[in-house]
Amino acid sequence: MTDDKKTKILKPMMIMLTLMALLFGGIFFYKAYQSAAMQKSMTEGGIPPVAVSAMPVPSESWQTKITATGTIRAINGVDVTTEITGLVKTIKQNAGKDIKEGEVLIELNANAETAQLHALEADAELAQVIYERDKKQYAIQGVSKATLDTDAANVKSKKALADQQAAIVAKKTIRAPFSGRLGIINISVGQFLNPGDKIAPLQSLDPIYVDFYLPQQELTKIKPGQLITLTTDSYRDLNFTGKITTINPRLDPATRNVTVEASLTNPDKKLLPGMYGVVDITVGSPKEHLTLPQAAITYNPYGDAVYTLKEHQKDHQGKSVEAKTQEEQKIYVAHQKFVTLGETRGDQVQILKGLEKGDLVVTSGQLKLKNGSLVLINNKVIPTNNPNPHYKNK
Repeated sequence: MTDDKKTKILKPMMIMLTLMALLFGGIFFYKAYQSAAMQKSMTEGGIPPVAVSAMPVPSESWQTKITATGTIRAINGVDVTTEITGLVKTIKQNAGKDIKEGEVLIELNANAETAQLHALEADAELAQVIYERDKKQYAIQGVSKATLDTDAANVKSKKALADQQAAIVAKKTIRAPFSGRLGIINISVGQFLNPGDKIAPLQSLDPIYVDFYLPQQELTKIKPGQLITLTTDSYRDLNFTGKITTINPRLDPATRNVTVEASLTNPDKKLLPGMYGVVDITVGSPKEHLTLPQAAITYNPYGDAVYTLKEHQKDHQGKSVEAKTQEEQKIYVAHQKFVTLGETRGDQVQILKGLEKGDLVVTSGQLKLKNGSLVLINNKVIPTNNPNPHYKNK
């Protein structure tokens, strides 16, 4: 290869390498300048403050309650059935109707049984006539005492058979065993029924029971006659009041829970058997407690904590600074504090230890903080802090 050819090959290569060196050198110096500028900015101006929401710790009246989930149950509730076989003759009631005790629900065909009853009643009347005639004969010693005794026993036997048949005829008419609301009727006219076949459900709705379970440590806080309040998601704006009627004398050995029964007034018959509801039992008198929104608590395996805020007075070099940003807002320093929590209600939680009334506490944005972080308060969006929230399904 001649020198001219080598020069032609090397010249473009040298140009390319020079350009690459300039490119990478420029990138390197740019990154170094950027890092130095950032470090200088952090040294001179510090880390910009983090925006959080905050509130002073309030003291509020707190009524201790026991809360449980209960199941509503009718005081009387059955599937109406028949004791004897028969063909459905008439249906006297409509489904969904409120009926009184003793009202006729259905009638079964009783023609044969009624005829048999008339025959037995005739036999009983004849036995009574014979007894009265022999009684007169016995008075004049026309018949023996044994004959009169046989006549008396025959009268009783005939009347008993007639009464037995009358009971069978009465069972052909099926009546409501108690007052309540009749459910869907499951039979038709002309259908043949056997004993035990379900005719229709019947439920008494006022008053009504609610059954719920409590752990054994709550036993000392409840007693029969204690007031309760029940709420359901079917009627979110209504509270149903009642009283504890029975505390089961035996606990479930598997769960260590006790079954409690309470009675509720239900005049509008809005509560139905099988519904579930939340039962609140008021315990003791209200007491003052420090409270915070539950969103303000940082829950950790090693302890629950909050961030309190103090006004910022010194910069990183220990010099006094004016504690305001460009927007004339105060700058605060965050300090983590461990707290002891108590009961919860709605969005709130009790603070038993770790804080004082009036302490300024971060309520949202604490995930961005650590001890010593600079913050400014922005309460445009704050977490809910309602002791009795009502959530609506979308």
